[in-house]
Amino acid sequence: MTNANHAAASNVASSNAARAHEFDLIGVGSPIMDLLAHVPEEFLATVSGEKGGMVLVEPDDIAALVARLPAAPATVAGGSAGNTAVGAARLGLDVTFLGKLGNDDTALDYRTSFMDAGGNGARFKYAALPNARCVSLVTPDSQRTLRTCLGAAMTLAPADVTAEAFAGCRHAHIEGYLLFNPELADAVVTTARAAGCSLSIDIASFEVVNAARDWITAQLKQGIDIVFANEDEIRALQPDLGDDYAAHARALAKHGAIACVKMGKDGAWIAHGDQLHRIAPVPAPRVVDTTGAGDAWAAGFLGGHLRGYSLPAAGALGSLLGSECVRHLGPAIPADRWPDIRAEAARLGSA
Repeated sequence: MTNANHAAASNVASSNAARAHEFDLIGVGSPIMDLLAHVPEEFLATVSGEKGGMVLVEPDDIAALVARLPAAPATVAGGSAGNTAVGAARLGLDVTFLGKLGNDDTALDYRTSFMDAGGNGARFKYAALPNARCVSLVTPDSQRTLRTCLGAAMTLAPADVTAEAFAGCRHAHIEGYLLFNPELADAVVTTARAAGCSLSIDIASFEVVNAARDWITAQLKQGIDIVFANEDEIRALQPDLGDDYAAHARALAKHGAIACVKMGKDGAWIAHGDQLHRIAPVPAPRVVDTTGAGDAWAAGFLGGHLRGYSLPAAGALGSLLGSECVRHLGPAIPADRWPDIRAEAARLGSA
């Protein structure tokens, strides 16, 4: 059998397996509406916390920060797992989401946006609170600094994480920000495993590692199928390995996971068992905003992997989506770009 025929046969088998499930993927996390603003570097000096990180704040803090912005922010549906789920849906996967929306217009807009992208909104939960919002401060170097008020999303509780929430789902993708609530994170991974889901987690922030290192280590030993981490996150998790990202990927893969170490414009490393793959970047002619680029990379990888693509092909699709994402303000890739992206995805899958 030729390589092309083998790839086609693998994709058919993967598609047949996927049809045994109602959903290819369920995202789990906080459905957050992003408020995106370009700010000068000196503006960050007036904001507490480190540049490039994510800090949880109160509603009054969000209001005060928005009031000080140089211009009114752009608004787009976001959240780490939400961004990845939307990207996977745009690639043609059957996708749903477990997270808690509020009872305001922001929540309605979020649900509408998710469904317009091809997602199924039946598994959202609701709370009588304002919807979660995140101010993304984008500096001239295209770095983003996040200040998040979780609102209704923060009330997602272990009692909401039922077997029914994961029924019929093939794969669960979990955002690292859930790890700030270890009891909730435990409920998610335990219930998803019991439902037969494979699991991926995007570590999401170096602050997550600092807060939940023991949880991450314990869950890796129990079995996480795929782990996504960028340079800052993997260095925080494995500080002894410095800037050797190939070594980071190999070390992470020793736990049995597919380890995806993302390096932005420098591409990525993927390791699994004895395999190690260098994933080339797809250069962006102009970088507008890095918000959501890592989530888009994960969407591309999962979109390929869950269809049976090889690790290099799935990684190449990740690079494609990550590159496309940074060319636009915010995490959403414009609708008119998806036909070309899906065509390239099909080419990668048949190679």
